Formats: sequence, structure tokens, C-alpha cells
Amino acid sequence: MDTLKVGGVPEHFNLPWRLAIEEQLFEASGKSLIWEDQPMGTGQMVKKLESGELDVAVLLTEGITKAILEDGLKAKILQVYVTSPLHWGIHVPFQSDIRTFDDLKDQTFAISRYGSGSHLMTYVKADQEEWDTNTLQFNVIGDVEGGMQSLEKNESQAFLWEKYTTHPYTEKGRCRYIDEVVTPWPCFVIAVREDLCGSEKEFLNEICTIVGKRAFAMKNSENVIELISNRYDLRSGQVANWLIETDWNYDMKSYTEEIENTIHYLVKLGLISKAKVENWESKLFC
Repeated sequence: MDTLKVGGVPEHFNLPWRLAIEEQLFEASGKSLIWEDQPMGTGQMVKKLESGELDVAVLLTEGITKAILEDGLKAKILQVYVTSPLHWGIHVPFQSDIRTFDDLKDQTFAISRYGSGSHLMTYVKADQEEWDTNTLQFNVIGDVEGGMQSLEKNESQAFLWEKYTTHPYTEKGRCRYIDEVVTPWPCFVIAVREDLCGSEKEFLNEICTIVGKRAFAMKNSENVIELISNRYDLRSGQVANWLIETDWNYDMKSYTEEIENTIHYLVKLGLISKAKVENWESKLFC
């Protein structure tokens, strides 16, 4: 395969991919990568891996883990991509009286898709607050803009999304940030269609190495704050804080224990059945 189609959310986390492609860092292998933004997130990418519309995807650890183990998605995890946790902002309608997460009991949560991070992390936060997760109610909205419209129309009373991505919306008064929930695991992984694990494994490992090195160079660049701020419409102070909180897998380390923690948590929440966890390493990794 001379060209691989890679997908990920159009957010600052994936700038190392965009820079590496723009700088043609993969061309020496004789192959090329095409990047496709996936604004609807992990749920959308799972479907596209399944249909073959994507070869490689950069998606949330919890989402792809559930899709492979519980739902039988024919895909594998290559490696952890972002090693730090994700800070999910909890957003509510701007004019509402909602002030705390407890105010959201028996309310409706906007989610991009079932199986997406916005869906699964609502379970995580509800579990942390000792709610009965069986009572959670959801409204599928597609993407960030759909989430904003759902809040503005009061069709949903809460929406979880990465807090720096949504900051421009809070500044414009389209929603209000009330709290956050932090993933108890590394937040993003690189996954690939299962059939490519054999034929393209060498090139896939090379891709991971290149992206890791580009992420390291980007994070340590003198103009990184200005670069991200301009590309993603974020305030420089927000970018500086985000960079402190964020690290990528610079040298292809294994994070098996952290993935196992993800699985245990998803089983606890009833999102993966215990029977599906047997031999999880061979099922999950390329």
C-alpha cells in the first residue's frame, strides 16, 4: 500500500501529525500519508476503521479499547500516542442555573456518538460521584458545534469535551464551564486496521517513531505557543497551560499496565463484559 489514510480530531493534540505530513517526513519510505480530520471524534473513527475508510486512526484509549474487546472491531492498537491524561471540561447552557455536577442528575448529556469519549467519560464522572450510571440519559449531537447548539436549545443540559478546545466557545457565551473530569489513563492511542498489522507493520512502526520525534521537537520549539495559538484559535496562556499538562510518546514506550487499568475501569462500569477481557493483550495490540 503506497498511501495510508490517517484520521484524527482537528485539535492541537494532532499537530505533530500535521507538521510531519506537511514537512514530508514520511516520503523517504516511498509511501505517503493523507490526513483526514474527524470532527465527530472516536465514534466516527471506529466506524471508518470498520468500513476501511481509514487505515490508521488517532483516537481515545477508552473508546478503541471498548470497540475492539467488547464490540469486536477488527483493529489493533499500535502504541500510546499521548501519554498524559485528557482534561474533559463539563459544559452547561450559558443561561442555566446549573452550578455543579450534582445539578445534572436526571438531566441529558450531549455526546458525539455512542462509544465516543464524550459518552464514556460521562460514565467515568458519574461513577466517581457514585451515581447510578444506569440512569444516564444521552442525546447524540455529532460534533462540538452540535454540542453547542444542543446546549443553546436546552435539548441537552451538559456536554463533555476537551476543555481547551471548548474555551473559545465559553468566551463567546455559547456554554459555561462548571467542572472537569480527568482520564485515569493515557488519553490517545494510534490504532490501525487489523489486516495491516502484518503487511505494513514495519512502516507503521516507522510512522510512530517519526511522529514521536516530531512531537518532541514541537514541544521544545521556541515558537510552539504562537504556532498552536494561531492554528487553533486559542489564547497563548491557555496553550502554555495545556503544554505543561501534555506529553506525547516520544520514544515508543509501552504502556501495558495503563491500558490494563483502562480495561478494568470499563469492566467496572459495565461497558466491557468480563468474558471479553480474556487474552486481552493478543486481542488489543498489533
